[in-house]
Amino acid sequence: MKTTHQRQMPTPQDPLGETLYSLRLNGVMYAASELKAPWGMDMPPLKGNMMFHIITQGACWLRFLDYPDTYLQPGDIALLPRGEGHLISDEKKTQCEPFFDLPVTHISNRFESIQYGGGGEKTLLTCGVLSFDNVIGQKLIAQLPSLIHLKAEEGRTKALQGLIELMSEESKTLGAGGETIVANIADIVVIKAIRYWLDTAPEANKGWLGALKDPKIGKALTAMHAHPELDWTLDSLAAQVGMSRSGFSARFTDVIGTSAKQYLTEWRMGLARLRIMEAPVSLIELAEDLGYTSEAAFSRAYKRVFGVPPLRESRKKHQNNQDQLAS
Repeated sequence: MKTTHQRQMPTPQDPLGETLYSLRLNGVMYAASELKAPWGMDMPPLKGNMMFHIITQGACWLRFLDYPDTYLQPGDIALLPRGEGHLISDEKKTQCEPFFDLPVTHISNRFESIQYGGGGEKTLLTCGVLSFDNVIGQKLIAQLPSLIHLKAEEGRTKALQGLIELMSEESKTLGAGGETIVANIADIVVIKAIRYWLDTAPEANKGWLGALKDPKIGKALTAMHAHPELDWTLDSLAAQVGMSRSGFSARFTDVIGTSAKQYLTEWRMGLARLRIMEAPVSLIELAEDLGYTSEAAFSRAYKRVFGVPPLRESRKKHQNNQDQLAS
């Protein structure tokens, strides 16, 4: 097992910023929509994905269960971090058609264009679906609200307007390098929306996000996230943030709600599970990369956290892949 030798590892001065930096987003689908009233789209829930809508012309209503109806105007950004199903339409009373039943023009594997509706007032939307495939993303999304709405009229998207216009144009034509441009702008827009919520919402000061903002515990979390393979102990973590062992232990448990040892184990196992689900990987390789001296020790820790041994999950994932190929 790799050790810290009680030496302080360099850690970022902004743990929350480092968390946003490491939030890996993958574009699943982007759509440039030209919609003429009356029009309505029923977006299905996409668990494990974020969805966003950017209004560049016209206006519309966004509605979903247990959340107030939201009116979107030009320049507004609506981010649904949990990918909840919702309705989006020119008027509340307009009937909404299932999104995947709408006529589309496929520009590429990930980009499409939609022209839909009647002959009335035109609304232009740029929409996207993004996935997040790491433990940080899962923890962050779990604490975000169902909807983050940045209003142009309140100046919240002013700095992004140039990028939004560029994204809208690129989505329509998708010239050389267009996919890269749209994907990068989408990442910026999403991070900007999340950062706005983190800066303004009282809920962002609680739980895991609140711990990241803590000047001491945030540094400890970032150190463990950056180097899960190291043999972190209460002594080395306390030294890392300049606290006594007992003081750090009590503060960590109070802020996070679990011990530092338990948090580190759950973090490592979360990383392991993602790697198992992504591609074939040997257990000994996972064990070594995550700071375990043997495959057996790693497997025991994995089963304590998830209730099943890693080998079983790996076999199940492999079998599912084979079944999909066969079908």
